[in-house]
Amino acid sequence: MSGDQGKGERVLRLVTSNEGKAREFAAALAGISWKVERVASTYEEIQADTLDEVADASARQLFAEGTVPTPFVLEDAGLFIDGLNGFPGVYSAYVFQTIGHQGILRLMEGIRDRDASFESRIALCLPGGDVELLSGTCPGTIPRAMRGSGGFGFDPVFIPEGDYRTFAEMNIAEKEEHSHRGNAMAALRERLARL
Repeated sequence: MSGDQGKGERVLRLVTSNEGKAREFAAALAGISWKVERVASTYEEIQADTLDEVADASARQLFAEGTVPTPFVLEDAGLFIDGLNGFPGVYSAYVFQTIGHQGILRLMEGIRDRDASFESRIALCLPGGDVELLSGTCPGTIPRAMRGSGGFGFDPVFIPEGDYRTFAEMNIAEKEEHSHRGNAMAALRERLARL
C-alpha cells in the first residue's frame, strides 16, 4: 500500500498510543506537504539490547501484518543514565510504568554522576517494506527532584545540556530545539522532502 494523495498533502501514519508524542510529531512536521495521522495500533516490542533493533523489528512486524498503510513511522526512545550503567535504556517505557519518576530519583540517591542522555530512533517504513532508521540524541543531566508539569514520560527528571530547565518546564517548541526526538524528526523532515 502506498501513501495517499489528496489536496496536495500526503499522509504519514504515526503509530503510537502516546498523545504527547503525537503532538510533538505534528508540531515538528507542520508546514510540510505531509499530514501526520495518528494510528493507535499496538505492536509487540521485542526485548533487545538497542533501540535500533526494537524500532526496526516493530516496523517490520507492522508491515508484515498489513494493518497500517505505508508510509508509516514509529519511534522508540530511551533514557540512558551514566551513573546507572545506561539504565533504564531500552526498558524506559516499562521502567516508567513500574517505578516512574520517583523510582528513578530513588535509584540515583547517593550517585554523583548525574549525566544522562535521551535517545530516539524513528523507524520509517516505506511502500514495499523497506525500513529506514533516523536517530537523535540529547545529552543532559538528572536533577535531584522532579520539576515541571509539561511533556510526558521522564521529562520532569531530565535537564538538556545547555539549559537549566527540565523538558517538563518547556513548551513543545523549546523542547524540540534540544530534544532527541526533535533531532530525529529534523532528519525525518529531510527524508520526507525526498519522497
